[in-house]
Amino acid sequence: MIKLALTCGDINGIGPEIILKSIPYFLSKKDIHFTVIIPKNVVDFQKRILSPVIFAQIEKSEQVEFNFIDDTKIEIGKPTSESGNTSYNAILIAHKMAISKKVDGIVTSPISKEAFHLANINYKGHTDLLVELTSAKNHMMVFLSDNLKTGLATIHVPIKEVSSSIDFDLIKNKLLLAKQFLNHNLALENGKIAVLGLNPHSGENGILGNEEIDKIIPAIKSFGKNSNIFGPFVPDAFFGTKNYQNYDFILGMYHDQVLIPFKLLNFNNGVNFTAGLPYIRTSPDHGTAFDIAGKNISDESSLVESIKWAIKLIEKRNGK
Repeated sequence: MIKLALTCGDINGIGPEIILKSIPYFLSKKDIHFTVIIPKNVVDFQKRILSPVIFAQIEKSEQVEFNFIDDTKIEIGKPTSESGNTSYNAILIAHKMAISKKVDGIVTSPISKEAFHLANINYKGHTDLLVELTSAKNHMMVFLSDNLKTGLATIHVPIKEVSSSIDFDLIKNKLLLAKQFLNHNLALENGKIAVLGLNPHSGENGILGNEEIDKIIPAIKSFGKNSNIFGPFVPDAFFGTKNYQNYDFILGMYHDQVLIPFKLLNFNNGVNFTAGLPYIRTSPDHGTAFDIAGKNISDESSLVESIKWAIKLIEKRNGK
């Protein structure tokens, strides 16, 4: 039996809706159990919006239980301090369940960084929070789909700070995580890893920047000639020529360098995974979508994929 905790995310966004829409996809698989961490009044609100068929399936199933947290004020389509606190508390509960092995992994719905800020919660997102909670020394934001698996050297860093954030140790540690991810989570002992350059044309041998020469190439070479790590590649040509199809994992240097091509290819089915945590954590690769919240028009595909990937990664870790 695989047990997953599902967090509500920002209650004023589409998180609760896509959770409830996604669960029925898995109810035919009797070896999956869900704990949904959410306020009861939010579930009651969703009952007035979503198809009664969804709730009939969920409520009669023994595979689903609700961990109701404190009711909170609902203001659909708007980040608030209340919604920030609620999403934060749901994450804390899910983390405690995973650390104590009451669940095998967690799937988190989208949160609002603005709501966190309004609630005086000083984290940029799930990754920063979970890394601190687990004291993970080496971690990486990874994006998963059937056709592309990629990670970030830097995460939510302003462009002007990316270069100074990159050094030999950072790149080497991210590559170690990439190798561990391919080996432990995908059972690919000799997976091929591509590394993207930072500068236009990957620096053009130092003419357009020295980060490749001074930091990225030495980190790649530190793994030896037979490491199956290649690069640094010119990013635009790498994706434009579909060279990414020849590699099992791509390490990018900064957020949009990776996320733009990833979302072009996988906007509705991309999954965010945090490598380096002591448990599996996945989430949809999209935000709260406040503009369509409460209208029953959200696409749950990315959350469905997040659950599928969580199950797959747990099974791989368990040697199945």
